[in-house]
Amino acid sequence: MADPSHRIHDLLIVGGGINGVGIARDAAGRGLGVLLVEQGDLGGATPSASSKLIHGGLRYLEHGAFRLVREALAEREILLAMAPHLVRPMAFVLPHGPGLRPAWMLQLALWFYDRLGGRRQLAASRRIDLARDPAGQPLHPHFPTGFRYMDCWADDARLAIANAIDARAKGAGILTRARFQGAAVADGHWRVRLREADGRGREVAARALINAAGPWAGEVLACVEGVRAQGRPRLIKGSHLVLPRLHAGADAYLLQNDDGRVVFALPFAERFTLLGTTDIALAGMPDAPSITPVEADYLCRAAGRFFRRVLRPEDAVWSFAGVRPLYDDGRRAAHRVTRDYVLRLDDSAGAPLLTLFGGKLTTYRRSAERVLERLARYFPRSGAPWTATHPLPGGDLPNGLVAFAAELRRLYPGLEPALLDALANRHGARTADVLGDARMPADLGPHFGGGLFAREIEYLMREEWAETADDLLWRRSKLGLALDAAARARLAEAIARMRSGA
Repeated sequence: MADPSHRIHDLLIVGGGINGVGIARDAAGRGLGVLLVEQGDLGGATPSASSKLIHGGLRYLEHGAFRLVREALAEREILLAMAPHLVRPMAFVLPHGPGLRPAWMLQLALWFYDRLGGRRQLAASRRIDLARDPAGQPLHPHFPTGFRYMDCWADDARLAIANAIDARAKGAGILTRARFQGAAVADGHWRVRLREADGRGREVAARALINAAGPWAGEVLACVEGVRAQGRPRLIKGSHLVLPRLHAGADAYLLQNDDGRVVFALPFAERFTLLGTTDIALAGMPDAPSITPVEADYLCRAAGRFFRRVLRPEDAVWSFAGVRPLYDDGRRAAHRVTRDYVLRLDDSAGAPLLTLFGGKLTTYRRSAERVLERLARYFPRSGAPWTATHPLPGGDLPNGLVAFAAELRRLYPGLEPALLDALANRHGARTADVLGDARMPADLGPHFGGGLFAREIEYLMREEWAETADDLLWRRSKLGLALDAAARARLAEAIARMRSGA
């Protein structure tokens, strides 16, 4: 990438979460000059700490959010086609028993859910007998019936990375570990001050400024000169527990808690179950969001109402928390705050500033289109919408992921099938780029555990902006669950040597 200090970009995007990289990809593909600035790792905050679902939001129907659910369900279909290696169908079981919402209400909601978004690729919902269906085996017997419906699971952090890779391929500049310091308009465009990881300052110019900083959107606005108040995010922390697998099947569970909320129990990383999430209002953005003992107890108690196994926070093998930057619509209950995205555009300073509040992982692509619709009058020669019909990098799998994985086993008979499957799930059609000329395990370099070899590490550092062990183990993969402390320390030392060229 040419030095961004010596040109005027069309768009400067602050924030490398899923919304920021989605906007960068879309805009670059329309021919706009884009520079994205991220203070940490791409997808390192909210995107990598989500419940990892691509879904319409069945519970949002109860709040009357029909437009949001319809749009999210339509996006579910698009993302399935765009990234079949990162977005996959998942069956959800909704147990029903005494004291819960009436069965007829749930059946009506699911009937509506099946039809609202134009379902094409997923099976219809149906009622099931939990006394006979295997999905009922891990549950208490006082849940005699239930419903099975379809939504999707996603590798949230890799979805962000894939968008950034495509944005870069289409000409966008991606600048990580660079902090936004402030902006002001001069000569009709924004002059933006940045601070890079080594402490050096840099000034860049752009015709439009996009604030996609998520939980930090308010802080970004406070550093922009000459703009009116655009609203503020309401910060809601969502925490998750990862426990040893609660059941053998592939089903996920949507559990109705007695406070009106729901908790998901999701199959995770083959041997685990992911429980989430909570809704805790925050007054400010913490340096490192984490689960509290109260939240951990809440999740175990909520799931324990349904599962036979005794669930205890101390049994968790991992926990994580993210902060959702929802739009502050004035409602009091955290779980009732809108999950929809809200755009605020202001050009009173002499150049456009657009701030994106809220949004869901599921609707990031559509919200990027809406951002560019709002900015279209400033860039009349930009191209038309295009992302709905173009796969993400690695997603060009015309015969599907299963057939692709089988082809990898044929092409690389000297490598373990489990390794090839894992690489296919992470990289899709780009797996051959990772493997290069490797034909045997020895060709992949040192093994750090869990199927992570030096060759993939070098690829992730060269092509995917990875710089630390956490980048590799918790965002580019979930192999942190497979490596012990000693192996993680050995990996960190190896990364340091690679970065120094030793």
